[in-house]
Amino acid sequence: MPTTVQEMLAAANAAVPRISGADAKALHDSGQAVFIDLREPAELAASGKVPGALPIPRGLLEFRVDPSSPQRDPALSKPVVVTYCASGGRAALAGKVLQELGYADVRNLGGFKDWVEAGGTVEKA
Repeated sequence: MPTTVQEMLAAANAAVPRISGADAKALHDSGQAVFIDLREPAELAASGKVPGALPIPRGLLEFRVDPSSPQRDPALSKPVVVTYCASGGRAALAGKVLQELGYADVRNLGGFKDWVEAGGTVEKA
């Protein structure tokens, strides 16, 4: 029987811990986490991003984070990976994929608005 998107989201949300904007800020300040912004370029241009976040649209994620990929950013060697998007769905799905690719500590911030509402600074994209 086919899997629905809702089932995929439920499995991803069960596998990837959701963190608050305040927790995300603390991780960002510690320098131990790399943030991945999964939104499309137009979304980033309209609102900015978490400072230093890697802009990787969800459709390119697997190709850009695979440990054997020549396109893999060295920042992905940090111990914690935090994903976010506009509302949290893409971030949850991406977090599960990251775990499947061997990333041990992946967390889902949810939406960019969660970062902003927690007082996080914004960098132009």
